[in-house]
Amino acid sequence: MFSVKQRFRVLIGLVTISGFSQGMLLPLLAVILEQNGVSSSLNGIHATGLYIGILLASPFIEKPLRSLGFKPIIMVGGLLVVTSLFLFPFWQSLWFWFALRVAIGIGDQILHFGTQTWITTTADKGNRGRSIAYYGLFFSLGFTLGPLMTNLLSVSTYFPFLLASFLSLGVWLFMLKVGNEFPEEDYASAHGSSSFGRFLKAAAIAWPAFLGPLCYGFLEASLHGIFPVYGLRIGHDVQTVSFIIPAFAAASLLSQIPLGRWSDSIGRPRVIRYALAGGTAAFLIASFYESSATVLFLCFAFAGLCVGSLFSLGISYMTDLLPRELLPAGNILCGMSFSIGSILGPFLSGIVLDILPGLSLFFLIVGLLVFIFLVFFFKKDVSVTQDPV
Repeated sequence: MFSVKQRFRVLIGLVTISGFSQGMLLPLLAVILEQNGVSSSLNGIHATGLYIGILLASPFIEKPLRSLGFKPIIMVGGLLVVTSLFLFPFWQSLWFWFALRVAIGIGDQILHFGTQTWITTTADKGNRGRSIAYYGLFFSLGFTLGPLMTNLLSVSTYFPFLLASFLSLGVWLFMLKVGNEFPEEDYASAHGSSSFGRFLKAAAIAWPAFLGPLCYGFLEASLHGIFPVYGLRIGHDVQTVSFIIPAFAAASLLSQIPLGRWSDSIGRPRVIRYALAGGTAAFLIASFYESSATVLFLCFAFAGLCVGSLFSLGISYMTDLLPRELLPAGNILCGMSFSIGSILGPFLSGIVLDILPGLSLFFLIVGLLVFIFLVFFFKKDVSVTQDPV
């Protein structure tokens, strides 16, 4: 069986391939559906399938984790992703593909909850931001590589799906060498009475932390699911769009660890405020120079440096705020917040493109970033009164 360090590498590998599959599906299916004449609003609604699956799975994975342990949960989630990716080429139907997107969302949420909980519960308090930053770093790495698969449409419509399925299977097989573990007794007991009240209590204490995953989900889904449609409509070709999109996730690779360490030193809220301000500036500039592929690439890259770490920063902030017995509920709420943002992103963006075709997509993003910045600006920083670990 693998050692603790080897197990951590396998978990990070699973997170990477999960990011890869998500990063591939959003722009790939958006381009295919756009080329098939599907409207942007329907395209946006279709893109929410992945995140509807995440939301559907969230309330039901606590008890199986407690009773079965980490490994079986992660294995089931990974296998569902592998199988769903493999089935895409067999029937090109709008609603069949939507069902597969939902299935991948369910599998991804199961996989993410298992890996995220395993990592957060074993992270040292002094290095928590850095440890969780690795989680975000490798998810972003996968997300960076995923959109490049759009270029393989020139080979075959189905080749990207099959390649992603086999790559996911290869990483998933390493889990066979990982020993199973169960949540610690006091951690698991938080699920024992998995009541609605626990979620309300966690939300009341740590609600600002959940805005990070929500915002990141909105950005991720909008930029990968709707920007390909928007980019084609404002005159860019598929190759250009597939080159611009990965800049966001690629740049976030450079800032995940530094921002995580910085947040360990000066506090998560301050770093989140700085990140939101930088992201707002980047997308505001993009809205005025969107006809330039070079400017869009640079703006996406700078935005990625700033707000590409909001998911991991939000998780770190959540673990700062919540006592240990509420961490399970906090992890669930982080995933649910991410999925809600991811559903709202393509849905609202698609509607805006249909109703207000002359309005820049980036104004919607700027509005969200400004709103969350104001929340953090006016909310007093909270000191941790109880060490959750």
